[in-house]
Amino acid sequence: MRSKFLACSAFLLAASASTAMAEETLNVLTWEGYTDPSFITQFEEESGCKVNATYVGSNDDFAPKLTAGGGVYDLIIPSIDTTKLMIDLDFVEPLDTSKIAGWDDIYPKFRALDGIQKDGEYYGMPYAWGAIAFMYRDDAFATPPTSIADLWREDLKGKISLWDDKSAIYVAARKNGDMNIYELTDEQIAKAQEALAEQKPLVRKYWATAGELVDLYKAGEVVISNTWAGYQSSLLADEGIKVTEFIPTEGAEGWMDSWMVVKGTPNKDCAYKFLNMQLSELGQCGVANVNGYSASNAAAAKSCMTPEQFAALHQDDPDYLDSLLMWAPLGDRFEVYTNAWNAVKAQ
Repeated sequence: MRSKFLACSAFLLAASASTAMAEETLNVLTWEGYTDPSFITQFEEESGCKVNATYVGSNDDFAPKLTAGGGVYDLIIPSIDTTKLMIDLDFVEPLDTSKIAGWDDIYPKFRALDGIQKDGEYYGMPYAWGAIAFMYRDDAFATPPTSIADLWREDLKGKISLWDDKSAIYVAARKNGDMNIYELTDEQIAKAQEALAEQKPLVRKYWATAGELVDLYKAGEVVISNTWAGYQSSLLADEGIKVTEFIPTEGAEGWMDSWMVVKGTPNKDCAYKFLNMQLSELGQCGVANVNGYSASNAAAAKSCMTPEQFAALHQDDPDYLDSLLMWAPLGDRFEVYTNAWNAVKAQ
């Protein structure tokens, strides 16, 4: 009997230890670069919290993955056009901003956005921001492209790529002259869908990840596309591939990503340690150096960036966002946009 008791006790202790260890692991649903070892390793060593990252290639990935098993994740980081959906679907919980050092140093423009708050409470912590610019290989163009329409050029057939995301509807709508891209009518969405269907035979591949687009450019299979400004171009520069980013005459979208705590996470202590790190100099310059994105905490950015980097990332000019078509929640139109894009791909 005593041996059975000891065996049972050992099993329970092992199970408890296993649970404790599991609770020290943060599972995050995130974008490439946001948990890069260059700064996450230091966080893990100092906090005792291990970070396990699952990557998304589109904001359209968050809802299906959380629906399939929300308890798998502790933190997510959707963009501002998707954060409201996460709140409305009850996937995330309100933040205790008193536990986040540097909260008051976040750009007021970002803290004021409706997409990260509800009923007087914040659900999202702004982290990084930038533009969805366009990009081309320098050696493929005698005359630099300037318009979205260049992604519909017959002479570039098989050399064009577009992000595999519902934002393709935004791109096609602007090409059609419809600038109210987050409030498109059914007719305007149908027109955008038609334009994308016309473009499809010209497309080499719809890119899903930063690495995939970089490989397409490196191989010379793609010479023009849209891009996460600052990121893929820097990766290509490291490979010796000369590319140029540009804002087309029809304008570019702006985005802002926010960390959100998944409702009911058992790892809340580590989650808040992680949020504080991401808003500190370590996390803010981490994402700027890895992804080339702008940071949301101006004070942290100024203390860890060179003056040249600070200016290049528009950290001293948050009104730069006013020149962009900042992503906005689509509300009950989310499914309409997503279905329209999926219908194009299914053709």
